[in-house]
Amino acid sequence: MANPNEPENKELLYLDDLRVGQRFISGTHLIDEAQIKAFARQFDPQPFHLDAEAAKETLFAGLAASGWHTAAISMRLVVKSVPIRGGIVGAGGELTWPTPTRPGATLHVENLYGENNHHIVESCFKGLARALRQAAEIDPRRGNAVPSTKGTLGGSLS
Repeated sequence: MANPNEPENKELLYLDDLRVGQRFISGTHLIDEAQIKAFARQFDPQPFHLDAEAAKETLFAGLAASGWHTAAISMRLVVKSVPIRGGIVGAGGELTWPTPTRPGATLHVENLYGENNHHIVESCFKGLARALRQAAEIDPRRGNAVPSTKGTLGGSLS
């Protein structure tokens, strides 16, 4: 019997077969408002995931997918694109959600295998830069204020 978690038409690999620098790119998944709300109703019922109007008054200033929803979609994309014999077993990892996933976003996953310190450091700095850029960005939906975890910082940056 075929394993439903194994990608079709690909040579199945053991973990020992993976090489440093080997890259796997997933297909895509378009996320919409209905998916975001359905997941939230069942697993993460918070206003910024359930109600577009109420979400405007939250830190996200609009409807955003649950991070757990994007993680689940990402896992499916990985399972479909990385041909590991017997399936992929979660052995730990780190999740961050530097930007909200909005309706209309297209998700994809790119896996690069190996221990390359340059890429690890580069990805850390890119994530930090993205977070800092977003933290200081003026949000036109909030009257040109800068968002903050404690509300909205008032005033003008000009």
